Amino acid sequence: MHKVFISGSMSIENLDANVVDRLGNVIESDYQVLVGDADGVDSAIQKHLRSKQTSNVVIYCAGEKPRNNFGDWIVERISTLAKPGTREFFTEKDLKMADVCDYGFMIWDTKSTGTLRNVIELLKRGKYSLVYINKKKAFKKVKSIGDFEELLENMSEKSLKKAEDKLRLSAQLGQLKHVQSDLF
Repeated sequence: MHKVFISGSMSIENLDANVVDRLGNVIESDYQVLVGDADGVDSAIQKHLRSKQTSNVVIYCAGEKPRNNFGDWIVERISTLAKPGTREFFTEKDLKMADVCDYGFMIWDTKSTGTLRNVIELLKRGKYSLVYINKKKAFKKVKSIGDFEELLENMSEKSLKKAEDKLRLSAQLGQLKHVQSDLF
């Protein structure tokens, strides 16, 4: 069974029709959906899946109890030594979903560093992402570093600087390029 890691920006609370259509394909194909417990895209995805009476869903959370589980689905609790409530605390669940999924489906506001981190983590694992760029109402497949660099062209200079500061984006890209060149 294919597993899809669905994630996205906390600033996006409503799903665009293009995303809903793509989710229809995921549901119809009976793929297992792995989704987090955050507000924003995670909650919007959960609400949509509940409205479609989808049962093939696993909610990932850090700590004991998910912040949101609108469909009363199975919960995968990820233990972490990070301080509760910190970015590192919540990132652990994303890393686990990146490990166990087959591919990612990201809904992105062109600012969220968490969504970018998930795309990077999937690339590190040799997995690809389909990123929905919410502002452009367009999909972008990210299967390579070049694809990822094209994705970054959608960011403002300010957002790109923030991503560099938070994620050490240049260093991450350098590591990915090194790993990819070693493969060939």
